[in-house]
Amino acid sequence: MNYARFLNKVSLARRPSPTRVLTNILLQSPPTMISMATGMPNANFFPVLEGSFKLQDGTSIKLSGTDMRRAQQYSQSQGIPELLDWLKMLQKNMHNPPLLDTPGDEQTKIIVTNGSQDGLSKLFDALITEQDHILMESPCYSGTMSMVKPLGPRILDVKTDGNGLIPGHLKEILSRWSPEDAKNPCSNIPKVLYTVPTGGNPTGCGLTFERKKEIYNIACKYNLLIIEDDPYYYIQYTKDYVPSFLSIDVEGRVVRFDSFSKLLSSGMRCGFVTGPAAILDRIVLHLQTSVLHISGLTQFVILKIIELWGLEGFKAHVLKVAEFYRQQRDVTIDAAEKSLKGIAEWNDPTGGMFLWLKLIGVKDSYKLIMEKAQEKDVLFVPGNAFMSTDNPCPYVRAAFSQCSSEDIYVAFERLAALVREHRGY
Repeated sequence: MNYARFLNKVSLARRPSPTRVLTNILLQSPPTMISMATGMPNANFFPVLEGSFKLQDGTSIKLSGTDMRRAQQYSQSQGIPELLDWLKMLQKNMHNPPLLDTPGDEQTKIIVTNGSQDGLSKLFDALITEQDHILMESPCYSGTMSMVKPLGPRILDVKTDGNGLIPGHLKEILSRWSPEDAKNPCSNIPKVLYTVPTGGNPTGCGLTFERKKEIYNIACKYNLLIIEDDPYYYIQYTKDYVPSFLSIDVEGRVVRFDSFSKLLSSGMRCGFVTGPAAILDRIVLHLQTSVLHISGLTQFVILKIIELWGLEGFKAHVLKVAEFYRQQRDVTIDAAEKSLKGIAEWNDPTGGMFLWLKLIGVKDSYKLIMEKAQEKDVLFVPGNAFMSTDNPCPYVRAAFSQCSSEDIYVAFERLAALVREHRGY
């Protein structure tokens, strides 16, 4: 594939940092190598010698003196090699990317970022030029909106329903162009499609595999890059995971984002990106000029945890996480049935941690939620936070990740009272 088509001038102008290149060389060199090239600080002055962490199951992980010296020192921008190896094993087991071991620009690679959102931000910075058309599911994760809007593209909203992004509407939008337009560098045909395919944020809905295959075929026809933002992949309310876009990517047009935030720790800020080498190399070049690499301590702690668990232990852990959120979802639906039936409409979430509510008889939820709800000691997110326009929006996002069952019932009772008051009865 010609990946230059997708990249903007700023990204194409990036070049490897000489000091980062030398750092990589040094870290892979034998002990006999004498380096007076890199600006690494002297490790003898690092204050922490070693460390141990107790896990919830009573086991512990330990960072030896050697581990801790590495954790506190500069490392490779793409991630420490042992963690990358483990993640490659994980992706092969869970998704079996068709291009994982295929050499060339299409080869599937993996890099580590400061949470998946950091990787997403750097990817959008590399892809979008002002006035570009970009295809985004609607409603769309508000954090992505915050990344994309300042870059000045023309956002094309692709409708969603209870089964995620609607392929028919995607076709309808693209029908104003010909697939041949994708070969013309001067054409304004969209190049990028963004979606949260599992437990969508804010909708809680997920794409079926049939839809994924149809969307992928459309992407091949119109030469689109699919951004698969999938932090809730392991929080599906079924033991049979819906296969990912990555698992069917035979052309190197899927950039997949995973995160440990919903599974291990949001504060450690660790995500990983899987996709074609030509695209991931651009993200690495951006990392070299921004944060250099994510926290070495974060990478080593996560590595030690997943090494201790092993692949099967990791799978067992994420199943426990998913089961907790499934129970939270069930309580949330029951509470909605008791308090909001006839007042709101919704689709039952298939994954993630959100319920997307349409308030009946409310033209715009913003003031109701941002002003009235706070006065009643309850917080939700108004729907317009997830929209590309400032048009009135009757939707509300409810997050059920942290609330107790009792609080969920009370929150919806308070919301119902607000809606009734707003409607005048």
